[in-house]
Amino acid sequence: MGSLQLPVAHLSEKTELIRAEVREFLTNEQDKGTFEPRCDQWLNGYSPELTKKLGEKGWIGMTWPKKYGGHERSALERYVLTEELLAAGAPVGAQWIADRQTGPLLLRYGTEEQRTEFLPKIAKGECYFAIGLSEPNAGSDLAAVRTKAVKTEGGWLLNGSKIWTSGAHHAHYMITLCRTSPLDPEKRHAGMSQLLVDLSAPGVTIRPIYAMTGEHHFNEIIFEDVFIPENRLVGEEGNGWKQSMTELAYERSGPERILSTFPLLQELTYQIQQRGDAQLMTHVSMLVARLWTLRQMSIGIAHMLEKGETPDIAAALVKDMGNKFEMQVAEITRLLIPTSPSVSAASRLDRLMAESILQAPGFTLRGGTTEVMRGIVAKGVIKK
Repeated sequence: MGSLQLPVAHLSEKTELIRAEVREFLTNEQDKGTFEPRCDQWLNGYSPELTKKLGEKGWIGMTWPKKYGGHERSALERYVLTEELLAAGAPVGAQWIADRQTGPLLLRYGTEEQRTEFLPKIAKGECYFAIGLSEPNAGSDLAAVRTKAVKTEGGWLLNGSKIWTSGAHHAHYMITLCRTSPLDPEKRHAGMSQLLVDLSAPGVTIRPIYAMTGEHHFNEIIFEDVFIPENRLVGEEGNGWKQSMTELAYERSGPERILSTFPLLQELTYQIQQRGDAQLMTHVSMLVARLWTLRQMSIGIAHMLEKGETPDIAAALVKDMGNKFEMQVAEITRLLIPTSPSVSAASRLDRLMAESILQAPGFTLRGGTTEVMRGIVAKGVIKK
């Protein structure tokens, strides 16, 4: 059995300068009433106005080449920006997926036409993307996808459905994993491709799936003879599985996997400091120590991505451990301080507590279930 090694990456003075700049910007936006800090805002919070401002600041597509609207900054500089957005509980769901994984995917596998058309729009905060992976009858078995695209004159006809599609009702496009060749039971991962789908195209139906909060975040998307032009194929036909796994490495390893409930942790810390209770602060310190460890692991993965590596095993591990930590924040808060959770509570602690509890069931689903993550880690380490 092998071991898993993560590099120790140190943040430079340059990254701390951008941290200070982002922190000042977000403080000013809060003072102006642009947004109120909330938990899980990277997935549930949409503010086209804030997203546009971030684009104007050069904080979307930071690492991309300048010719595509990027700024050629380092992955660690982007990491620091991401941390600050999450820590502030800012509503950044509009650009999140496009910035985090669609852009890097197109840079790695897309055509020059696709990069030129989409990346500058994403960098300006004007174009949003969704992820088309999960399906109603496939569960956690992504290789069981049945959505298929059949060749026709000038492109493909796409039929099938996707589910749990975050923010699709806001998104303009979606990278969709589908079968472009019949399923071979002996080679289930073969014959898949990724298509770039215009969500406003004829034949696309977006149905809302309401969360326990009553919020519309998830969606089911139906494709009925949706015409996809041939220039919307991403990468190579039949290489969709490998490309999707690369995309998921970007998705699973970021600080959003450990900071979704950070606003609650921050408020908990403040409340206990006000009480001056050293014993309660010991429990909070244990949470902070776990967070710091996970953060160092996540930064190490960012360093690996910057070097062009695909840390799929490490990313799965961080996601699993991070999801558990995010839920522990709410659980330990409940044990330490009496609360009356309500999304409309006057108390900030009660409100953040309610948001954390209600969003928590999704933590271990999005980006892959806990069982799938642990399977990836176990198989990967054994192979080593």
